[in-house]
Amino acid sequence: MRLPLILLQSILVLAVCIPTAHARQHAAPAPAAPAPGATMPDAPRWPVDANLRRNMRAIRRAVDALGQYEHGHMTPQQAVAVAMKIQDHAADIIAQCQLPPDADAALHAVLAPLLSGAATLRQDPSRLDVIAPMREALAQYDRQFDRTREVEHAPEQH
Repeated sequence: MRLPLILLQSILVLAVCIPTAHARQHAAPAPAAPAPGATMPDAPRWPVDANLRRNMRAIRRAVDALGQYEHGHMTPQQAVAVAMKIQDHAADIIAQCQLPPDADAALHAVLAPLLSGAATLRQDPSRLDVIAPMREALAQYDRQFDRTREVEHAPEQH
């Protein structure tokens, strides 16, 4: 019963995010995004907010823990629990995201393989092949986001 609930939550998150991203896309033209995993030497690294920093740190720890699973030091049930943590942290990132549109698009490209890999592991814990793309997503995050810079938010008007 928990798996259909997670799938429903994921669909709802996408239903909310896609129209928002679509509206942002038409509000102001964005520069062409590089191919996934591509590095651009002069590309800006996006600043992050505290919520993104905290949740990505937790996701990184979870993906690192899956290395123990790859080496047989974790049970399939433990791996499923770790995958659930990844999904929970990613959902919190999406729900609390306050990044500018271009950074938000780059972040979604990072979150997609993390969410996909976590969902696959939850469904079939024998699928160790999904862990490497999750590591690559974290490397992509490091290339595109500067964890030392804080997002500057416009002051709220009351």
